[in-house]
Amino acid sequence: MRQTRIIMGMPITLEVVDAADASLLEATFAYFEAVDRQFSTYKADSEISAINRGERDMFAFSPAMLEVLAIADQTRNQSDGYFDIRRPDGAIDPSGIVKGWAILNAARQLEAAGAEDFYVDAGGDIQAHGHNAQGSDWSVGIRHPFEPDRIVKVLYPRGKGVATSGNYVRGDHIYDPHSGTRPADEIVSLTVIGPDVLEADRFATAAFAMGRAGIGFIENLPGFEAYLIDRQGVATMTSRFKDFTS
Repeated sequence: MRQTRIIMGMPITLEVVDAADASLLEATFAYFEAVDRQFSTYKADSEISAINRGERDMFAFSPAMLEVLAIADQTRNQSDGYFDIRRPDGAIDPSGIVKGWAILNAARQLEAAGAEDFYVDAGGDIQAHGHNAQGSDWSVGIRHPFEPDRIVKVLYPRGKGVATSGNYVRGDHIYDPHSGTRPADEIVSLTVIGPDVLEADRFATAAFAMGRAGIGFIENLPGFEAYLIDRQGVATMTSRFKDFTS
């Protein structure tokens, strides 16, 4: 059973091979909708909007908000400040954490409900479990940044998480918090494979902000691999990335 809906401003696709009815998918989509209501910086009544207006101190933050902010702070420290949810105007935007966090939680929810073979894709960031309907490993395509209908690589994550940061869909939205500049003149796409989608997502954002140096940062992270495409269309990959292409 497979469905796609637009939630959190992006397509979210759920495929559960062993779902007996649509209720499991409905519950998972409802979870994403709840995350959007809580964390969207575009919704005036969201918790994050209330925080940014100064209407809540941290003693009134929800447990989920505290968890996301703690992961964001950890990522900032682990990336030498290249990942930073604080905007230049002082507001906080945890979307660089929330997407991967929500996908991982949704996958855990499906697994807890008894699903064994499923796939969760939110805006191109993916967590899969088990096998597809043909009994094969799930595959993930890396989109060509200059030719949207073309796939440059097919990955087989085999339980790992996959996340891509880039400026070819949403424009220049990731910047180097140290300099305030954007790495768009260097790279256009960086796909990261990590232990799970949350780990892949948070470090993909941090590494993209580093520009070309990001591929070296991922190379030095145990359990992570990456594939970078620069503005000239030249690809660079980490040493064991090929392990996930066949």
